[in-house]
Formats: sequence, C-alpha cells, structure tokens
Amino acid sequence: MEADYVIVGAGSAGCAMAYRLAEAGRSVLVIEHGGTDAGPFIQMPGALSYPMNMRRYDWGYRTEPEPHLGGRRLACPRGKVIGGSSSINGMVYVRGHARDFDHWRDQGAEGWGYGDVLPYFKRMENWHDGGHGGDPEWRGHDGPLHVSRGKMANPLTRAFVAAGGQAGYQLTDDYNGEQQEGFGPFEMTVWQGRRWSAASAYLRPALKHAHCDLLRALVQKVVIEEGRAVGVEILRKGQRVVVRARAEVILAASSINSPKLLMLSGIGPAAHLAEHGIDVLADRPGVGANLQDHLELYIQMAASQPVSLYKYWNLWGKAWVGANWLFRRQGPGTSNQFESCGFVRSAPGVDYPDVQFHFLPIAVRYDGQAAAEGHGFQAHVGPMRSESRGTITLRSADPGDDPVIRFNYMSEDSDWRDFRTCIRLTREIFAQDAFKPFSRHEIQPGAAVQSDAELDDFIREHAESAYHPCGTCRMGRADDPGAVVDSEARVIGVEGLRVADSSIFPRITNGNLNAPSIMVGEKVADHVLGATPLPTENVQPWMHPDWQQAQR
Repeated sequence: MEADYVIVGAGSAGCAMAYRLAEAGRSVLVIEHGGTDAGPFIQMPGALSYPMNMRRYDWGYRTEPEPHLGGRRLACPRGKVIGGSSSINGMVYVRGHARDFDHWRDQGAEGWGYGDVLPYFKRMENWHDGGHGGDPEWRGHDGPLHVSRGKMANPLTRAFVAAGGQAGYQLTDDYNGEQQEGFGPFEMTVWQGRRWSAASAYLRPALKHAHCDLLRALVQKVVIEEGRAVGVEILRKGQRVVVRARAEVILAASSINSPKLLMLSGIGPAAHLAEHGIDVLADRPGVGANLQDHLELYIQMAASQPVSLYKYWNLWGKAWVGANWLFRRQGPGTSNQFESCGFVRSAPGVDYPDVQFHFLPIAVRYDGQAAAEGHGFQAHVGPMRSESRGTITLRSADPGDDPVIRFNYMSEDSDWRDFRTCIRLTREIFAQDAFKPFSRHEIQPGAAVQSDAELDDFIREHAESAYHPCGTCRMGRADDPGAVVDSEARVIGVEGLRVADSSIFPRITNGNLNAPSIMVGEKVADHVLGATPLPTENVQPWMHPDWQQAQR
C-alpha cells in the first residue's frame, strides 16, 4: 500500500501517466473506484449509447436545476471504470485548435502553447488515415493511442461534407493537422473495430511492469502532513486505510472529482470549506470555479430514402449488427458512426472556428431514443467557447456524497446569439443540393420555429451537454489567486501534490476533450519525472486569410 507515485483515477490522463512513469522505472499505484471494462457494451464502438447510461460504468452525476434552461437537471456522465470517460465516451478524437493552447500559454500556463503541446500529441498517437488523406508530418505514427477514421460508406456521411463545400466553406482532409477549419472526415479512438480507450492504450501495458499496480477503492481525501501530500485515505471493504506516496500524489479524478477531493482535503475556498467543518490547509478560491462545458443541440431531418442507420433500429437489426461485430469485427458496430464533421467560424472577425458539427446518419438521441419519423439524419451543433462559467462545490464533508454541479449554462447573452446562429448555419447546410436526394422535412426544431424567441424556447428545452466538463482546477501563474496549479500541474500552496486531467484547462478547447486530456497526462508525466520537455515545434497552422471580413 505504498508507491513512489499514487495516481487517483484510471481515466484518460491517469492511464497515460501510469504508463510513462512505469516505463521510466518508477513505482506507481493507480487507485480507481470503478471496475473492469470487459464486455461488448464498452468494446463495441456502435454500442456507445449504452455504457454512458449504465450505473455500473458511470458515476451518474446530474446537474442542479439549471436556471437558464427552464430548471432542467442535465446528465453529467463520468466514467467509473478503468479508462475513465475514454471507456464510455463517443470515441471522437479532436486535439483542439492551435489557438486554444496559445491562449492557455498567454493566460499564464507557461510552456503549454501549441508548439509545446504538439510534440506530446504526436508522441501519444498511432494515426491511421484510412485512405482519406491527411497531414502525416503533423501526426504521430508509433504512439500507444490508435486513431482511425470511419469508412464513410454511408451516402449521408459524404453528403454532409459535400454540402459544407457547396455552402462555401473550406474542406479539410485533416482537422487535427494543419487546417482545422472546414468540413471533412472525423477521427475516432477505434482500432480493428474495437474501442481503443486509455485503458487499452496505456493502463494494460503499464500494468505489465512489476512496479505498477491497480487498486480498487474510493479515495476519501489526500493526507497532508506539514504542508506536504504524503498519501491518500481510501475506503476499502468498509475500512479506512492510508496509501502512502513516497514522492507525490497525483489527482487525475476528472474535472468533477479532482476539485471535490481537493476540497475534502482542505484545499479550496476557505469560507466554503469552513461551512462544511473542513480545516483549511490552503485557501485556493479557484478550486471548483471556472467550470466549463460544451452545450449542443441536435438538428434532425427526416430522410426521403431508407439510407440511414434506422434500418438496424429493431431487434433483428441490432442482433445482426452485434453478431457481425462479435464474430467478424465487421459492419456498423465497428464505428461510432460519427464519420464526418465540420469546424466553422460563426461570424467575420472570429479568428478561428467557434462552432463544431458532429454529423450522424440517423436521427437519434444519446439515450438511444430514435425519432418517431424513422429514417433520418442529424447534426449535433453548438458554440465552442461559451462565456458562461459554473462551479463544483461540496454537498457535505462526506466523501460518499455527490458534489454539487452547477454549470450555469446559457447565463451570458452571447450564448443565446451564438446558439441561434448555430441553428441557422446548420439549416443552411441541410438545404444544399448534396442533401436534396435525401431530405424530406425538418423534424427538430421544425420548420415553424424561426424567430429568435421561438429558437430560444427550443434551445431552453432541448440543449444537452456534449459531456465536456473542464476547468475546475485551472492552471496559471503561482501568483494568480484564481489558479489552482502552476504550469507543471503542481497544486499551489501544497508540496508533493499535482492535478492532471481536464480540470487544469484554463479554457475549454475546440472540440471533444478526450485527446487534450490524454495529452495533459503525457506532458505532466514529463514534469513529474523532471525530464526535459519534448522540443517545441515552430509550425504555423492554417488561418482563414480573410477571417476579419468573411465568415467563410
């Protein structure tokens, strides 16, 4: 029950750190509350709507009633399983835009600009272009994380890219390479028809080292003696036990649970800790603040031809897809079905994309409810850089209680403007000639919903989280009162303690968060080891030459 490094959480960043530290000969103990990722619901990419709705694999968090969304409580799934959220997510792989990381650097996260993080993205990737082109020199080719592309066999998937071009947008054959802006093929963490989670890529290889172990337990708090983290207290089979860390404790428990654990350990906003009777060891008002997420809508269309995945949306169809995947690793089950996408700017004067489209060749919700109209298709769309900020706070001093999650979605006027723009831009894409052979009518919001007020009602009722929470232990300069960790992910004011997961993002990145979360684990591992960081790459990503005057 002792190791050089104790990592709390076997999620995206925690698995990557375990692998790099074990590879370097350090002894590592990873503590994870969840269990095995065995079984078809996690491993089959096409079954992605199941694990995030299963209490066995998901913490099952819900937000408090959201005041600007009609008091709705939104789902906030987080992986409670080895691999963490990379084992229950949609497997979409987006690094983020170069400008996101330059913004981190400019906000005080020194050494986290795009040129600094690009080598870590390359180190983690084993990229397969699937014959769709791309930017090989911007990509990694021998890392642990397999990144692949779908076959784009469905005509609707190809129509979405063509429609983007017809609407006057750029086309890009690698949004993770030189040019994010535009429409093109989507990438996923899938390899040979299976989900390739952080557990598959990093944790299993790490555990082959004699000095790396996995312990199943619920961490209660970090044990801090004389200003230094010396271990963690765990609850195991009803007993409270202290697991000692000879060198450091590293929290990689998610943007929901890492701030919760810091607060339970006496690190956080002093008044909030005091009201729960917790002794304050470090007054850090930024712990649990700065909570961000991506909110999205589904714009759904009914199809005029039976070309969508709805043909499998029955008992026999699902049985065929499942059997074809299980015995032959073939068919629709091998893909997350997010095979084409778009990144666009919402207006002239926006310097890099702030709207993302996920296209899906079926009209269905994340909870697996198909549209009543049958055959259809949809685009998930939402703004990438909302100005709204929320908080994670303690419900009580009991580690078994869920934290209080308040995203405060849509609390800024700019969010409403941006969302209305998103809906109108999506409708315009679906109106292009490429969709003429396939479109019947708009299911949702529906052709009658046109005015700003009508759109706002639709947004209030139907906006859903894209499940990208981050920012609650943000990285910054040591003298920044709102920062929680410094640019080497060390908790400010406590020795021997780091946080490394999406909670340290100063601002949310452009697109899905799994790739940058794993990158954080890769890069922080080098800081922990005291290794010389990988050499900075001086590259210039593509920017629209006329972004100041033109929206596309």
